[in-house]
Amino acid sequence: MAHVLVIEDDPAIRSALVRSLTDRGHAVSSARAGLDGLQQALDDSPDVVLLDLGLPDLDGHSLLSMLRAVRQTPVIVVTARDDDPSVVKALDAGADDYVVKPFGMDQLEARMRAVLRRTSGDGGSQALEIGELAIDPASREATLRGEALDLSRREFDLLLYLARHAGEVVSKREVLADVWNQPYGGGERTVDVHLSWLRRKLGESAAHPGYLHSIRGVGIRLAAPSEDLEGPADDSADDAPDGAPDPRP
Repeated sequence: MAHVLVIEDDPAIRSALVRSLTDRGHAVSSARAGLDGLQQALDDSPDVVLLDLGLPDLDGHSLLSMLRAVRQTPVIVVTARDDDPSVVKALDAGADDYVVKPFGMDQLEARMRAVLRRTSGDGGSQALEIGELAIDPASREATLRGEALDLSRREFDLLLYLARHAGEVVSKREVLADVWNQPYGGGERTVDVHLSWLRRKLGESAAHPGYLHSIRGVGIRLAAPSEDLEGPADDSADDAPDGAPDPRP
């Protein structure tokens, strides 16, 4: 199921969408204003955004352009405006689809599935296996030796990113840019803390790595424990203490 962000100012419509999508198994977050919705889209990395055009703080077309400047998250415009100029303007601003109110939930969910298929890219939803670690981007589930891992949303995003670069050393700046959408860095401690939490879930530590290896002065590498890869020694001081509190989504 998908993580859906609903940006809608009408409380009745917003509540109905959140309830219906949740009942269908989706993880749903919502915002009533454009800037709050933009911040949630940047912080939480939803799979798809449902965007109303008539927002109280800024026009939905402007919000769509702002979102497209920094992220390629699929966006379905959901609005009562059914005139051709509004449709064309939304699509030109970067919308992936357009649904006119009122609509049925079956239609909306079918459009969500279609948009996610189109935007996933080749291999974007392909399951990954590294040693006994299995990651399924489509269901957002990860298992280790067949046992499900209880990961927060950001932990899963981090693990998936590293798995897609398995065997490679990626810098914390790259992780910040691609996972946290902070291309200018400045939050490497955040990466350290999440790596520590992720290690705990994998049953390892910086001092005794299994899958996650910190490479001194370079970055982080995910590799199966059996792989004998050459590289600089692990630097356990790069990461937060393994006793750091557990995160919540």
